[in-house]
Amino acid sequence: MYLPRHFEENRIEVLHELMRTHPFGLLITLGEAGIEANALPFLVDPARGSQGTLLGHVARANPVWQQARDDAEVLVVFQGPQAYISPNWYASKAETGKVVPTWNYVMVQARGRLRVLEDRESLRSIVTRLTERHEAAQPAPWGVGDAPPEFIDTLLGAIVGLEIALTSVVGKWKLSQNRPAADRDSLASALQRSGDPAQAEMAQWVRA
Repeated sequence: MYLPRHFEENRIEVLHELMRTHPFGLLITLGEAGIEANALPFLVDPARGSQGTLLGHVARANPVWQQARDDAEVLVVFQGPQAYISPNWYASKAETGKVVPTWNYVMVQARGRLRVLEDRESLRSIVTRLTERHEAAQPAPWGVGDAPPEFIDTLLGAIVGLEIALTSVVGKWKLSQNRPAADRDSLASALQRSGDPAQAEMAQWVRA
């Protein structure tokens, strides 16, 4: 992706945190039919590999696990906060008028080789870890063990696991870093006043 230096984020712990808090990634693969995209939740394991490892699963009926080329890397895109930015929100608009609309966003692009996992132990581990991660905030978290064992076994037979040992993780934090401090301050204030939760979140990221 196009990545001006002032928008680049390369701290691996920061990139992993974005992937953890915004886990619904877009898996892009190259196969016999060309380029394909599948959206699915991922679990990032920072301790496995130099760049970390992604874990997930797809339906066995989804051909991506059979058709993705094993001689090419896959790309997973994680999208964080994003918001439209109006020129009216810049303090410098009144001074020069030299402002235009833009879009602020946070994104991580992760690349690696896709490995398919079909053994029950790996599949159970993946679904258990994903469940524990996303049920953690519930008052009474649901667990895989809450369902009948034979039911879970049937469902495990209907999925395949995906493991991606990452070779590259790149982040783009486009948060108006290229604007003067006064513009960033006025922008954050306007976003905060909007009453839109997504814009209020972007205000926090701009200030940070």
